[in-house]
Parts: sequence; C-alpha cells; structure tokens
Amino acid sequence: MSLSNECEIKDGLETLVESQVIEASGNLASNVTSVGRQSSQYFRVAMADSVAVEDPKFTLQEVLDTFKSCLSENKEVFLEHYVAGWLGLVRFMNSLGSVFSFIAKDAVNKIQILINHLNGENGAHYVTVQSMVKYELDNQLVDLTKRGSFPESGCRTLLRLHRALRWLELFLERLRTSTEESKTSLMCSEAYNESLSQHHAWIIRKAAGTAFWALPGRATFFDVMNVGTPEQVVTMLGDALPLISEVYQVTEDLYAQNNILDLP
Repeated sequence: MSLSNECEIKDGLETLVESQVIEASGNLASNVTSVGRQSSQYFRVAMADSVAVEDPKFTLQEVLDTFKSCLSENKEVFLEHYVAGWLGLVRFMNSLGSVFSFIAKDAVNKIQILINHLNGENGAHYVTVQSMVKYELDNQLVDLTKRGSFPESGCRTLLRLHRALRWLELFLERLRTSTEESKTSLMCSEAYNESLSQHHAWIIRKAAGTAFWALPGRATFFDVMNVGTPEQVVTMLGDALPLISEVYQVTEDLYAQNNILDLP
C-alpha cells in the first residue's frame, strides 16, 4: 500500500472516530452569525473571535441567502459567502444527529483552514475563489502532483468541500423530487456513489454506506429545514438548488481550466 493511501485511510479513520463535530462546528458558526448582514471587514473580525454564543437553529433560508450572495456580477465566487453557506450545511447535517458526522467533521476542518486564509496576512488574495487560485498557482503554493509542503493550501482545501457540495446537491435534489414513500437511505447512497465516493478510500465508502442506512425518513429531513409544510420545503429547495448548482459549476469550470481537479 502506498504512503498516500495509508495517509488517506488514516485520515479517514480519524475523521470517523472523532466525536467533536457538533462542538467544533458550533464554535465556527457562532463566529459568523452575522454573515450576509454585515460588511466583509466585520465578517473577518467575527471569524477571528471566539465568542461563545448559542448556535442558531438551522433553516434552509440561510443556505438560500448565503449561496445567493456567493456570485458576483462577473460570476466570481466570494470565498466568505461560500464559507458561510457551508456553515449552514454543516448545521443541517448536525441537526440530523451523528449520521453525517464523518463528513461534517471533515467539512468543519476545511472551513477553519479557509477562515485562516481569509484572516491571514495574504487575506486580500482570498476574496474570491478565482483570486485565490491565481495567487496560489502563481506563487507555487499548491502541491500539484503529490502531497508535499502545502497540505492546507486554499485550492486543495476548497476542492474537498467542492466535492462534498456536489453530493449534497444531488441528495437534496432527490429529496425535492421524492415522495413520502421514498427511502432517504437509498437517495443518499445514490448521490454519494455518483459523487463523493470516488474520492474516498474503500474503508470510508464502506462506513458511509453503513451510516446512510440509519438516516431518518423524509419527514424528519423536511422538519429539520424549518421552512413549513412539505410543499413549502419543496418550493424553497427549488429556489436554493439552482444557486448551489451554479456555484458548484463555476468552481468546477475554474478548477478544470487550471488543471487542479485532482489535487492530491
């Protein structure tokens, strides 16, 4: 077994067994509760603080609002709003208990890395995903072919969130078009197999498949979204998913153009 595969399996096992995901994501979320209502300067100050406040209950509306703010008129992806959108998605996963913890924990770690870049001395280069990619590639701050000196580069870190975003998009779309009899475990497994699974080691895929069978029913998912009736949830998903899809596609195209879709 290669060293990279051993590291991947070790990382995956650590992600699966750690139990601090809710606490960690709660701390992150409390630092950015004013995203979308405040200026970029306040956003960065808020992210740097460690203010202990109650984690607000997840609502699908917050995901809709943050991803709506992600794209500029020129279709550039604002990194701070991308991070805010992911914080909402982590709260969504946490609201369902420990089933998604192996993905949520990893997402929290990646979010923190991006926040560190935003707050760092080179934060001006991380305003958009486009500026981040240009800055890191121009300055050779990305490990392109094998793991090396830059395991926490913005490009590599965001790529992991980007892949997970595709899985969530596919799963939420299945939820939107599902019926009361539809099995969430099957919908989630199908979405995972079409997206994120190809980037995971066998042991992670096996654990994910087992975890998905413990998912609650469709009604529980709809309740967690805190929108209203099932019809209202379906309508809001119909509004939110095209926004998530567009952000995903803009990012996918950018990474493809720069040949960085397969960063180690």
